[in-house]
Parts: sequence; structure tokens; C-alpha cells
Amino acid sequence: MTIAHTGIKVPASQYPAVVAWYEAALAPLGYKKSVVLRDGNVVGFSDNAAGIADWWVASSAAAPEPVSPPEGAFVPNHTCFLAKDRATVDAFHKAGVAAGGKSNGEPGIRAQYSPNYYAAFVLDPAGNNIEVLSITAE
Repeated sequence: MTIAHTGIKVPASQYPAVVAWYEAALAPLGYKKSVVLRDGNVVGFSDNAAGIADWWVASSAAAPEPVSPPEGAFVPNHTCFLAKDRATVDAFHKAGVAAGGKSNGEPGIRAQYSPNYYAAFVLDPAGNNIEVLSITAE
């Protein structure tokens, strides 16, 4: 699988400067800020015409410890793997929960991101939010 997106968490006091730095530093790569969530405390950057973010920066104010996120929420230490199809997303979710992870979002369409954004989320035993995504039209 390919990593579809990932992100970092920074202290709230450094967040504006870090976001500004990424806006400038990633511009030569074609990246721009494309998504703003959680009252501006989480931003996503993309280098594609669809604006689908693959690099995320979250302020510590977005998810104070301990993290108890709503279903499917972006939390610090988030990594998303790209799956070849929706059946693989379903299989990941089932295997992740069976192995001791906690569901953080059943497999399904997340239309707020894209009409074909089919994903599942599982918190690993350490609380990291692991997502598997298929963006194929099925």
C-alpha cells in the first residue's frame, strides 16, 4: 500500500508560524493549504487539482490529551494507507479491530472529503489513528 496522507501535531503557540512555514516551504512543490478544520486548528495541504490533502498540521489545541476523538476524526499521529479497493478497506477494519484496535470509524463513504472517499479508521493500541482509504468509484 501507498501512504495516502499523514500529519504532525505542533504546540499551539508555534502553530501559526509552523503553518506559515509549510505554506512557504511547500509552495515550490506545488502544495497549498486546501482544507481547514476544527476552528482553524487543523490544516491540510495538497498538490493536486482536487484539493485532497496529503499533509496535515494540527495544533495541540485541536486535540488536547487525552485524545478521545469523534468517529473518523483527524487526530495527531494519523497515517492513511491507500488501498486498491473498498474490499481491502473493509478487510483492514475487520483485521485491525480483531487484533485489538479500537474502531474510530466504520468503513464507509466520507462525502465531506470527496464523493468516492471510502475509508475506515482504527486506533492502534497506542492510540494512533490509522486510516485505510480507497478513492475508486465502485
